[in-house]
Amino acid sequence: MNTLSYKTVSANRKTVDKQWVVVDAQGEILGRLSSNIAKIIRGKNKPYFTPHVDCGDNVIVINADKVKLTGDKMSDKTYISYTGYPGGQRFISPKELMAKHPTRVIEKAVRGMLPKNRLGRAIFKNLYIYAGNEHPHVAQNPTTIKF
Repeated sequence: MNTLSYKTVSANRKTVDKQWVVVDAQGEILGRLSSNIAKIIRGKNKPYFTPHVDCGDNVIVINADKVKLTGDKMSDKTYISYTGYPGGQRFISPKELMAKHPTRVIEKAVRGMLPKNRLGRAIFKNLYIYAGNEHPHVAQNPTTIKF
C-alpha cells in the first residue's frame, strides 16, 4: 500500500485560489444570508479548507439595503455599543441603523460569525458591502452566486 497518497494537504497563502463572488441581498433573510457569506469568506466551502489560513473567497454584497429580518426584529432587536465613557452605553434598532448606514447590519451579522482573533479580522477585510446595485469591482470578473 502506498502511504504517500494518504498525506493530508494543508493550504497556505501561496497555494490558496481566491475567487471573487457577487451576492445579491435583495429579499434575503439576514441571518441565512450572513451565515452563507461567512462560510464563503472563511473558505469552508472549499475542499482544502485549513482553519489557520485565510483560504476563502472575496465576497461582494449588493443591494444590502433590501435585506429582510423576520418577525418584529426590525424594531425589537437592539445593537449595543459602548462609547468608553461612564453612562455611554448606546442602543440602536436595525431600522434606525438601516436608515443611517444600510451596510452595517450585514457587517455586524457576518462579523459575529467569524473567529474573534487576528485571522477573523483579516478574513473580514475580504467582504465588500454596497447598498445599491452597483459595485466598483467589475475588473475582477466576479461570479454571481444565488443561495
